[in-house]
This record gives sequence, C-alpha cells and structure tokens, in this order.
Amino acid sequence: MDEIEWSEWRPFGEAIADAPRVPGVYMFRQVSSPSVVYVGSAGERRGDGLRGRLRVYASGKGLASGLGEAVFDRALADAEWVRARLGEIEAGNPRRAKEWGRLAIEWAGFEVCWATTADKKSAEALEDRVIAQHDGLWNRRRTIVLKLDDLM
Repeated sequence: MDEIEWSEWRPFGEAIADAPRVPGVYMFRQVSSPSVVYVGSAGERRGDGLRGRLRVYASGKGLASGLGEAVFDRALADAEWVRARLGEIEAGNPRRAKEWGRLAIEWAGFEVCWATTADKKSAEALEDRVIAQHDGLWNRRRTIVLKLDDLM
C-alpha cells in the first residue's frame, strides 16, 4: 500500500463533502479503535465515485450493502441502541429501514480515508490487495487471488 496515496483519516460525516468524485478505495475505522474495520471500493457511480458511495452509506440507503449490513448487525447487538429504537416505536414514531441504517452508521462513529484509482477495475484490484493486508474486517466478501505457482 506504500505506492498508494491515502487521504487523511476524517470523521465520516465531515469527509463526504470532500470525497473525490472518481473511482477508488475507502477504509473505515471506528474513532474508538485505530483498526480498520471495513474496506470497500467505488466505481464511477454515475459520475460521483467515492463521494457517491459514501453518500449512500450516510443516507442509510446502503443498509443491504456490505458495510451497511455489517454495521446494522452490530447495532442490533447493542441492547441500548435497540432500546432507543423500541422507545421510538412505542412513542408512535417508527422509522423507515433506511433511517435505521443511517442511525446505525452514526452509532458506529466512523472515520474514513480513501485512495483514488483510474477506474473501477483498478479500484477493485486495490480493494482486494488492501483486504488481504487486514485481519478482522467486517467485510464478508473476500476475493482470493492465486498465482499459478501457488497451485504447484
């Protein structure tokens, strides 16, 4: 990862406005821990690249995506977070699923950094390399790349 230029770590909510509108790879970590918890990539995404992908997470629309699902699973394991959602329901203020997804992202307390790439294919290749360098990620998808020499 040394040849790749990564942005500074920034609070997720603040970073979205500055995220580039080109393809690339992003890493998330929680403010409470320096360990990377999730690595993802963004392609062109209708001309919005990394910024577009981060906006999807911030809006809660990424609830069924890799990071969205991983965060939501962890939020649901936090009894205090669930009690707050139950309190909203009991008070007659239920929320839509995407709003719960947004609240889960906020609950996680993320910081994010990114590196840009030339295109989606390059972003996916970099994502695979970065994932291979980190243990304990929340990612469910992990591409395994084998060289012919590894099979002999």
